[in-house]
Amino acid sequence: MDYEAFFTSHLGRLRDEGRYRVFAELERIVGAFPRARFHREGLPPREVTVWCSNDYLAMGQHPAVVEAMQAAIGAQGSGAGGTRNISGTNTLHNALERELAQLHRKQAALVFTSGYVANETTLQTLGAMLPGCELYSDAFNHASMIAGIRHSGAVRKIFRHNDVRHLEELLAAADPATPKIVAFESVYSMDGDISPINEICEVAHRYRALTYLDEVHAVGMYGDRGGGVAERDGALDKVDIVQATLAKAFGVVGGYIASTAATVDFVRSCGSGFIFTTSLPPAIAAAALASVRLVSSQPELRVRHQERAATLKRRLAAAGLPVMPSVTHIVPVFVGDAALCKQASDLLMDRHAIYVQPINYPTVPRGTERLRLTPTPLHGDTEIAHLVEALQDVWQTLGLARASKAAAE
Repeated sequence: MDYEAFFTSHLGRLRDEGRYRVFAELERIVGAFPRARFHREGLPPREVTVWCSNDYLAMGQHPAVVEAMQAAIGAQGSGAGGTRNISGTNTLHNALERELAQLHRKQAALVFTSGYVANETTLQTLGAMLPGCELYSDAFNHASMIAGIRHSGAVRKIFRHNDVRHLEELLAAADPATPKIVAFESVYSMDGDISPINEICEVAHRYRALTYLDEVHAVGMYGDRGGGVAERDGALDKVDIVQATLAKAFGVVGGYIASTAATVDFVRSCGSGFIFTTSLPPAIAAAALASVRLVSSQPELRVRHQERAATLKRRLAAAGLPVMPSVTHIVPVFVGDAALCKQASDLLMDRHAIYVQPINYPTVPRGTERLRLTPTPLHGDTEIAHLVEALQDVWQTLGLARASKAAAE
């Protein structure tokens, strides 16, 4: 087989379809978020405004978080030295896990190198080791959850997105004695919709299933203390296992689960994705710990964040731009074509110094391509006005559908 020809041909098809991923080279600027420097070969760096970061609360730039990381590097160096089994569990890992368990009102927590690894490892371990386990997965679940479920080798059943009735039909048809896990998310990050957590948990427990909730796009941003949508909706005690990230609202990197002490210890002791992976550097754990403590103690951050999202949606709609329905901080703007979505992104950068990455298949279904905007507490009225004007210019230049036509499609 001509491997190079195969790879080149496939990449060519991606380019022809407008789905080839081009990474913008950005240099973050401490204290200047949402500004960044855009680097392009042969040209001097250019300052741009970032409108698609998952650093939802700009905690990656917070002075206390930066200071905590710098202090830990000065005290302990740059790396963790290996896995926690080989090199030992750092005091900062333990402190972070205690803080996360408290955030979700659980007995224990376990930190992983990323949210993807946390999902894949936990679902794979539980699905593989619970005898005859069946995994029930929302149709819109993240790729990391799907990977963990598939790799577990367990029976998997897909229920229609946020369809509690369909989930109950599937559970009712199963053997009551079979171990079961219902896996779903709180905030679905491409459409910005929220799952009915209480209802899903009630149905799952009626059929003696464990509930596994991904709060990656909600932790820090919902609930009185930032415990996620489950906290906001009074469902913390109904969620058996919560999984979330340190890389979005908390602005650092890493993932974790929180649950009962026995559940967490089981995953710690049996999950290969945890056992055989070098642990987070102490400086990362220190920064995450500082961020979790700050975010949980400052509800005004969440109030400001929601106000910014609501203001942006309102101004986009008033301008006739096709903002898609969303009840969260995610603000998707409909394009509906991969090539045009890439062109819109390029025009925003070239003409208006605005960075928004196009969202195409397979992240979203074909025909639903979009720009995904993520306002933060640091996006002011001036930045919002500039973005709306820029989008109007791009929509006119490309002849893109305005709000009424896009809604009809």
